[in-house]
Amino acid sequence: MNIKQAGGALSVAVVLATASGAALSQVKIRLEPLVTAINTPLAMVQPPSDNRMFVIEQNGRVRILEGGKLRPTPFLDIRSKIPALHHDFDERGLLGIAFHPDFKKNGKLYVAYSAHLDYQSDLGQMLWYSHSNVVEEYTVSRGDPNAADPSSARRIMSTPWPQFNHNGHWIGFGKDGMLYVSMGDGGYANDWGIGHNPAIGNGQDMTTVHGKILRIDVNTRTGDKAYGIPADNPFVSDKKVKPEIWASGMRNPWRCSFDTAGGDLFCGDVQQNSYEEVSIVGKGQNLGWRRMEANHCFDYLKPDDHPANCDKAGLTPPILQYNNCTAKPQGCKGISVTGGYVYQGKHAEWKGKYIFGDWSKSFAEMDGQIFFATKGSDGKWTMEHAEVTNRKGKLPYILAFAQDRSGEVYALTSITTGPNGSLDTIYRIVPSK
Repeated sequence: MNIKQAGGALSVAVVLATASGAALSQVKIRLEPLVTAINTPLAMVQPPSDNRMFVIEQNGRVRILEGGKLRPTPFLDIRSKIPALHHDFDERGLLGIAFHPDFKKNGKLYVAYSAHLDYQSDLGQMLWYSHSNVVEEYTVSRGDPNAADPSSARRIMSTPWPQFNHNGHWIGFGKDGMLYVSMGDGGYANDWGIGHNPAIGNGQDMTTVHGKILRIDVNTRTGDKAYGIPADNPFVSDKKVKPEIWASGMRNPWRCSFDTAGGDLFCGDVQQNSYEEVSIVGKGQNLGWRRMEANHCFDYLKPDDHPANCDKAGLTPPILQYNNCTAKPQGCKGISVTGGYVYQGKHAEWKGKYIFGDWSKSFAEMDGQIFFATKGSDGKWTMEHAEVTNRKGKLPYILAFAQDRSGEVYALTSITTGPNGSLDTIYRIVPSK
């Protein structure tokens, strides 16, 4: 909600096309309702060797989808651990879920959520900060496979958060068995203000986990941490850098995913006012924020005026970018990128395409967008707009995407800007007939 050089060259081409008002080519799709009457679904995952799907609601519940129906009793309910959410709009809540690779044997799962401010925060944080972002471990109840044991909660990490927004907090296991955690820059805007490094911003500050992708080992412990630091993390030998950091230069990585075929980590990273971006995030990379907004130089004091030149040394550009309707309305595609998944399902014509979207083209009304991106033989990515043929009018807000074990992709949507009510829908994305 509200990164290799070849990709950077493509990104410029995409922006030139959108800036000139040229329309994207279109993929025709249908949206088939899978789940209705749910509260603000932000993730849906399928554990290894399990037929059930688990859906998280922003208000703090984990629901089980089985046989096409939601079980009435939540698998896990942590609403009491989450601060009161603003009904009109809020970026806090239950934000991520991941199942241990050995879930079938150990029954362990992990959730990422916004908690009441950690009591260990210093006085300044207690006075000014919004909340703490937490990753917590749970174990399935011994007596009920459809319920997590609340007493099994083990806090893996807790990070005080300056503002209510830019949390990121997608979590997922890579093929290496490590847990990856997306962390936004701390919130507000332009990566400055309370809780931000005034000189370089949090995205470029390697002494903080804000604005980063983290990589940790939940099966071990390092020192007094409740998790282990993988020995092959890129900065473990640098005492001036947080050893958890896998990649830096992120603003608000809203929904990431691993390509189940190739293993690449894709992230949609919400930018400021002018552009949105998608990146493939690799070991030790610096994706650019606050030095860059997508593939453009950025000045936090003049956020809509991008300098012609800046220091791009050591930065990895995005594979895709497009105009944000806030400051670049001509040819714009949305205001807040929503990361998606590389399709690996049964429809051969979609194999290897990255399906993602944008929350909306407007905050004032729902106008969600779905895109398909294709990697060419030259290594460059191009994007197409998805035309929905089985419904009229504008799409709901696109909150997130999901993928089942067979590689099919789903869109998680809402008809409101905030976590209120229970009228939201999860759709299966299929080719148009």
